[in-house]
Amino acid sequence: MSARRVRRVSKISSSPSFAPTPSAPAPPPEWVAKLAALRQSPLGYALASLLVLLPCYWQARIEAGDLSSHVYNSWLAQLVDAGKLSGLVLAHQPTNILFNQILSGLFRTLGPDLAQRIAVSMAVLVFVWGAFAFVSAASGRRAWSLLPCIAMLAYGWVFHMGFFDFYLGLGLSFWGLALAWDMRPRRMAVALAVFVLALLAHALACAWGLAFVAFLWAAKRMGEARLWQVTGVALLALIASVIAVDSAWRTHWSSDQLKLITGADQVRVFDDKYDALFLALLVVWGLMLADAIRQRGGRQILLGLPLQFCVLSAAGVFLLPGGISIPGYRHNLVYIAERMSLAVAVCLCALLASAKVRAWPQLCMAAVGAVFFGFLFHDESALNAFEGRMQRMVMRLPAGQRIVSGANDPSLRVNAMAHMIDRVCIGRCYSYANYEPSTWQFRVRAVAPNPYVASVYADSFAMQTGRYIVKPEDLPLYEVTLDDQGNQILVSLQAGAPNGSKLCKILPDIL
Repeated sequence: MSARRVRRVSKISSSPSFAPTPSAPAPPPEWVAKLAALRQSPLGYALASLLVLLPCYWQARIEAGDLSSHVYNSWLAQLVDAGKLSGLVLAHQPTNILFNQILSGLFRTLGPDLAQRIAVSMAVLVFVWGAFAFVSAASGRRAWSLLPCIAMLAYGWVFHMGFFDFYLGLGLSFWGLALAWDMRPRRMAVALAVFVLALLAHALACAWGLAFVAFLWAAKRMGEARLWQVTGVALLALIASVIAVDSAWRTHWSSDQLKLITGADQVRVFDDKYDALFLALLVVWGLMLADAIRQRGGRQILLGLPLQFCVLSAAGVFLLPGGISIPGYRHNLVYIAERMSLAVAVCLCALLASAKVRAWPQLCMAAVGAVFFGFLFHDESALNAFEGRMQRMVMRLPAGQRIVSGANDPSLRVNAMAHMIDRVCIGRCYSYANYEPSTWQFRVRAVAPNPYVASVYADSFAMQTGRYIVKPEDLPLYEVTLDDQGNQILVSLQAGAPNGSKLCKILPDIL
C-alpha cells in the first residue's frame, strides 16, 4: 500500500501540470544582436582593423623611436647597393631582418613616407590579430571583449621604442601558437611556416613561441591532473637555460625586472602621467580576474593553460638576463625583459578572456584605453612639432653634410628623440651618429671607417649622449641643438671639443 502511494505521489509530482514553468530569458536588445552579428562578419574585422590602425595615421609622422633609424637605413641600403658608400656593406643574416626587408622593399617603390606607414600598419595588424587569435584559442571564446586591451598593448612601450622586428616576430609567434593549439597536423604544418617567418623577424620572439608550443604539446599529452608537474619541469628548463646562457656569454640582469612581470608596464610609454594608467590597468585586470574566479572557480583557473602561460612568461621576464653579449655582434642584445613583458600582458588577456567578461569591466577598460590614446595623441603631436622644426633647420645646410642631434629629454621612458635626425636626413644629409651600422645587428654594416656614419658603436653612443670628442677627420660636422630659450639652432662643431647634449622637456603638461 505504501509503495503504491509512493508511486502515485511520484507520478503526480512529475506531472507537467504541477511542474514549475521556467520563465524564458528576455531576448537581448536589437542593437546587441546586431553587434554580435557584426563581430562574426568580415565587415566587423575590417572596421576593427581600421580603428586599430588610426594611430598610424593621425599625425604627420609615426613617432616610434627606432623606426626613424630603420627607414633611414633603408635609404642607406639603396646607396650601398648602388656602390655609393664606401666602408659600408649589406650583410645576409637569418634574423632581425623581416621588418627591415619589408620596409626597404616598400621604400624602393613608394618612397619613405608611405613605406613606413604601410610597413608599420602591417606589423600592427599582424600583432593585433595574432594576439586576438591566440587569446581566442587559449580561452575558448572569441576575444572581442579584450580587443581594447590588446590595442593598448599594441601601441605600448615596445611599439614606441620602435622594436618592430621583435614586435612583428611576437605577433607571428602568437599566430603560430593559435594555429598549433589543437595540435592537428595540417595546422601544425602551417604554424611551422609561420614560425619560420617569426625567426626571420626576431629570434627571441620565435624562441618564446616555439618553447610554448613544446609546453602545449607536453601539457596536453600529460593531461590536466599533471599540468602543474609539466609547468614545474618547464620552470626547471628555464632556469637551466638561464644558467647555460650566463655561462656561455656575458650577460646583465637587474632586480628591476621584477617590476615588469605583470606586463602592465607596456602602457608606461612617455612620461610620469602614464603611471596612473599603469595602476588603473592593474586594478581593472585585478577586478576582471576576481570575476573570472567567481564564475569558473579557483580550481578551473589554476588548472587552465592560460595561467600556466602567464606564470612561465612572467618567470622568463624575471629570470632571463636583461642583456646578452652575443658573439658576432658589436653591441649587446638589450631590453629583453622589457620586450618580453609584452608577451606576459597578452597571456594575461588570455587568462581574463577564459570567463565571460561582463559589461562593467569592458566599460572600465574602454575608459582606460580612451585616456591612453588621448595621451598618445597629445604627446605625439609635440614630438611631431619638434621633428618638423628640426627638419626645417636641416634644410638650411647644403646637401651631403654630416650632422648629429644634440637635444635630449631624460624624462622620457622611450628613446623618442635620439633618432629623429635619422629620418630628417633621408635624401639630404648623413646622420653621423646612427647606431645600426656599427652594431652589426642589422643589414647595413660598417666594416671600415667612413665619412658617412660612425663605424664603432662606442663613438655612436658618445655622439648620442653628447660626450664625443670631435676629431679633425669628422669635419665638417654639424649639430642641431637648443639655445638657452629652448629654440633649435644649428652649430658647426670644432675638432677637440665635445659635441654636447642639451637637456629639455619636450612634452607639454596636459593640465
